[in-house]
Amino acid sequence: MSDEILIGEGVVLDARPASFASRLLSGLLDAIVLVTVLWVVSLLAAAVGVGAGANDAVIAALSVTVTIGVIVVAPATVETLTRGRSVGKLALGLRVVRDDGGPVRFRHAIIRALVGIFELWMTAGSVALVTSLLNSRGKRLGDLLAGTYAVRIRGGQRPLPPLVMPYELAGWARRADIRRLPDGVALSARQFLGRAADLNPVSRDRLGRELAAQVEGFVAPGPPPGTHPERFLAAVLAERRDREFALASRQVARSAAEEQLVARLPHGVPDPY
Repeated sequence: MSDEILIGEGVVLDARPASFASRLLSGLLDAIVLVTVLWVVSLLAAAVGVGAGANDAVIAALSVTVTIGVIVVAPATVETLTRGRSVGKLALGLRVVRDDGGPVRFRHAIIRALVGIFELWMTAGSVALVTSLLNSRGKRLGDLLAGTYAVRIRGGQRPLPPLVMPYELAGWARRADIRRLPDGVALSARQFLGRAADLNPVSRDRLGRELAAQVEGFVAPGPPPGTHPERFLAAVLAERRDREFALASRQVARSAAEEQLVARLPHGVPDPY
């Protein structure tokens, strides 16, 4: 099972801000990787330039291009393709997400990388260090401008609260025809209900409506008019759970009865054992 809890377009539900220590160590690992790559690529570019007989101005321009490519373009591309992860973040179980928990896009990643030239490279990380210490979510300047922050997506997960049937929907749920929900939809709805209290109110409302619309296609008739999406999801999942438990209980009882019947000797002959 995946470490993170994602639904919709990849929105992180259990978006706990990463600790300062984990962000610091992740940044150091990323810096080591980038410096190593920059050193290797710069040597290769210089060797190619000298071999081609380029003058000092061309070699200098090539060096600047390589530097920008390694410390700006490459990190932004990696973060975009991996949805907010880098070597350091992968090692520490972190991910960069938007303020609403959604995955970062290229514009978010490129803003973080461009601002990083000043706050990470030109100031040896001191500006990023101070800014993240002063922010409740540990944001650096690049995160403040891009609308992102780092979250921890690996580690012990809090147990989900139990599903409870909403009292006003109990009668409707018993009479409703509720088909089997696709595993992905059922899991997303269950995780959403368990983490809803931790979500941004706007994201919570939007995601609740989206999930309710998906689930409603498997229920007939629909819920009473005016039913809150979260109450509807809770009623459907609770009713499905109860029905599946009742079905499993009947199957167990039937299997036990069949085993007893098979074990009996024919024609009423008593079993010596």
